[in-house]
Amino acid sequence: MWHYQAPLRDMRFVIEEWLAAPADWQRMPAFAALDGELAAQVVEEAGRFAGGVLAPLNASGDRQGCRFDNGRVTTPDGFPAAYRAFVDGGWAALACAEEDGGQGLPQLLNAALLEMIYSTNHAWAMYPGIAHGAYECLRAHGTPELRERYLAAIVSGEILPTMCLTEPQAGSDVGLLRSRAEPAADGSYLITGGKIFASGGEHDLTANILHLVLARLPDAPPGSRGISLFLVPKRLPDGRHNAVRCDGIEHKLGIRGSATCTLSFEQAEGWLLGEPHRGLAAMFVMMNSARLHVGLQGLGHAEAAWQNAAAYAAERRQMRAVRRPEGRAEAPADPIHYHPAMRRTLLELRTLTEGMRALGYWTAHLLDEAEQGADPAQRARAESRAQLLTPLVKAYFTEQGFRLASSALQVFGGYGYVQDYAVEQILRDSRIAMIYEGSNEIQANDLLLRKVLGDGGAALRGLLEQFHEEARAAAAIPACRDFGAALGQYGDRLATVVEQLAAAAAQDPERPYRAAGDFLRLLGLVALAFAWVRSARLSQGRAADPFHAGKLESAAFFFAYLLPEADHRLALIEASRQPLPFLPE
Repeated sequence: MWHYQAPLRDMRFVIEEWLAAPADWQRMPAFAALDGELAAQVVEEAGRFAGGVLAPLNASGDRQGCRFDNGRVTTPDGFPAAYRAFVDGGWAALACAEEDGGQGLPQLLNAALLEMIYSTNHAWAMYPGIAHGAYECLRAHGTPELRERYLAAIVSGEILPTMCLTEPQAGSDVGLLRSRAEPAADGSYLITGGKIFASGGEHDLTANILHLVLARLPDAPPGSRGISLFLVPKRLPDGRHNAVRCDGIEHKLGIRGSATCTLSFEQAEGWLLGEPHRGLAAMFVMMNSARLHVGLQGLGHAEAAWQNAAAYAAERRQMRAVRRPEGRAEAPADPIHYHPAMRRTLLELRTLTEGMRALGYWTAHLLDEAEQGADPAQRARAESRAQLLTPLVKAYFTEQGFRLASSALQVFGGYGYVQDYAVEQILRDSRIAMIYEGSNEIQANDLLLRKVLGDGGAALRGLLEQFHEEARAAAAIPACRDFGAALGQYGDRLATVVEQLAAAAAQDPERPYRAAGDFLRLLGLVALAFAWVRSARLSQGRAADPFHAGKLESAAFFFAYLLPEADHRLALIEASRQPLPFLPE
């Protein structure tokens, strides 16, 4: 049993009120023709596709899984037809440039689309999941000939790309990879090696697949400095099958309808993307996009968990409640959402999901501003802020997506543990997002070591100043004053922590690494406080409207019940003064 309704009202709130994006679009020449109503229509149609086409295939795709036979992969029934509907609807081209055959719409609207397809069918969404990142990578680093040959095909959805990074001995440490590339006389390269965990490395959705492969040239220096990036198609321009073979697919905990492949390259023909030995820099364009999109997977799982738990809790009757909503008569058994433990769980699901939506969409909007803003200074600020928020969104959202799916399962009791209800699949599907595209531990290190301490805290100071501006705006509204004060207080404590960690690193270089995970969670909570101060301020005076009344309730719940976790994270960061012992070998 699957329950999903696209959260269109909240999406409009974030896009039109929280971000005021339509006003910003008017100042960006690329989006000047776009207004709030047109954006709402796009999002509504995306919700119709996700709910009507993808959601019905989610459970069946999970149970059927992918089938492997002699190098060929067959996806679950209905997946190819759903992909054709996706392409026919123009969704593959949504945020691609018009000169490349795309629709030229903002990353913000693409984020809304991605949230909904991840909410309804994460496994299916893995196939087109990196298409936009690969498009950006090819656009930035491909030769004119490669762009002419493949760019429009990616935009149209005729070809799907995949990322080939991981090898058995080289996971997060890609510097250990052994795949090699030998120059050929015609300017191409012959790629040899094996890759694992290649999502969509083989499938039946498109006739051709573009593999973006990391490999070493013969003169490559050791480590990550010696990695180059190559475009290796499944089928060559003359129609021949390239020397790429799928040797098998993984049997996984979740996203079983997504083919996670082991691939062999035996002198497969490919072409260099970017400069020799600079493959990670070329792939970074794609990986940065992928990290935001994986964060949106966490948001999608949280939304699906919230909706399914809320629907079940409203119907399931167990025991008599201590209190009932005003006007509700006594009954032999009450809906379980009357009980305090369930109310608290459901409010946490709703509040964190809606707060993460604001932060995730904000990050996408910052990417639009960084690329399309009319003012160079504005573009630089947006780029700095997006770079800071991206690892936070990836790690914090995916951690919360899994945790909230587990909380939602608890609402169902024993029924949550069986396949009759969707929540057990949401729990299984959500777990992988904490691992891939850079595990959450790596994201935490990247956030603290590179994005915060790496520039002396400049980017973080800019972010905290924006938080303080919101706190000052809230101080002028009596009902929001305490919320704003709390945001300002925790923002100051966060800044102090950064100063302390920077000073401690000189004597204890491991200290920031020990603190990184808790620092990321602390910043996530403070960022959510910012989201809820702003949401409450925008909802003040509109409590007669049930939607805005719900926003005010959620803000009060966040500051009373959820933000106190920040004290726990501060205590754990302080505890990181204590070195961690090594375990016996």
